[in-house]
Parts: sequence; C-alpha cells; structure tokens
Amino acid sequence: MKPFRILIADDHEVVRHGLRVLLQEHEGWEICGEAVDGRDAVDKVAALKPDLAILDIGMPRLNGLDATRSILKDDPQILILVLTIDESEHLFREVLKAGAKGFLVKSDAGRDLITAIETLKRGQPFYSSKIWEAPLERRIDTRYPLLSPELGRSRLTPREQEIVQHLAEGKTSKEISALLGISVKTTETHRSNIMRKLNFHSVSQLVMYAIRNNLLRVSREQ
Repeated sequence: MKPFRILIADDHEVVRHGLRVLLQEHEGWEICGEAVDGRDAVDKVAALKPDLAILDIGMPRLNGLDATRSILKDDPQILILVLTIDESEHLFREVLKAGAKGFLVKSDAGRDLITAIETLKRGQPFYSSKIWEAPLERRIDTRYPLLSPELGRSRLTPREQEIVQHLAEGKTSKEISALLGISVKTTETHRSNIMRKLNFHSVSQLVMYAIRNNLLRVSREQ
C-alpha cells in the first residue's frame, strides 16, 4: 500500500524533531520532508507532493496562512494542518478562509496530533478543542451569530441543513450533488438561499455558524 506522505514545516528544529518523533512510528505514514520557513514549505510541497503538510503559523519569509494559500492554489487536494500557539477565534477564521481543514493548538499536539491527521485523512475537518474552551464572551462575534440550535434550524430547511454540513466539511457543489442525488444547479441554488437567509458572504462564516449552532459535529478529542 502506498504510504501516506507528510511534510513538516516549522522554523524551530526542536519542534520539527518533536513532530517527527510523534509521527514516524505510525504504520503507513512517511515523513517525506521538512521545511524551515514558509517559502521553503511551498517549494518542498511542490517538489515532493506530500498528501499532508503540517505548517506552523508563524514562520519567517512566508507565514503559515500565506503558505497555505500558495500551496492550495497550486494543488487544492493537499491537506493542510496548521499549528499555532494562538488559540484566538480570529486566527481560526483566517485559517478557514485560507482553505486549511485542520487547526491544532501546539499545546494540544502531543495529545491530538495523530487524531487530527487521521481525521483529515478521512476527509473530515479537525479543529483544536481549545477553540471551544475559550470563555464565551471572548468567542462571541456579531459577524458569526450565536443562535440556539432550534433557531438555527428553523431558518433552514432540512435539505439546507444537510448542505450546510457538507459545505462546512469542505465539499464542493459537485461532490454534494453526487452525494445527495441532485443537480449541481440545485445545489448552487440551495447554497445561495442559505447564504441569503443567514446574511453570510463566505464559507468560513458558514463553518463557524454550523459549529456554533450544532449543525455540524466536527471531530475532536477531549
């Protein structure tokens, strides 16, 4: 069986070594390369074609967000797991907007790194539990309304709720159409209606709404 290939990018050698130690014994996984900054990460991903890149958010030359955008622009199929010491919701939203499907706070890496990668490998997003552990007043943002599950669901039809879940998991309209047995045009119409009803303008807003209103059960370890 072809190994699952992982690239590690962090400007601190001790962090790269620690991540390698955590991952290298996992059966079927291969550390195919390491990068010392964001530009190096982009170049090595292009050359080595890993299945997943682990990117530190605060690298020199090119930060993790810009590296994520550059990598996914060249190859949207590569999985990105962003590592950070910053557990703020603002950064979380920026990571979502950049296109990464994984967000892991470094203090959780020893416990959650393997789970995060296994979750991404299954095609599901993984978000550090630190996002939900922050004080409620710090997490509230008027651009991402916190509604009761009942109110959230009352705004959307059952079909729209289903489509929200798939969109929040990063699926394309074509993939959703195939899963639900409807046309791409119908899926796009549902998507437009959802965004209009919730007054949203980006998928990152939709992801936050889905998480906060129990419309999406993301995978995470406690």
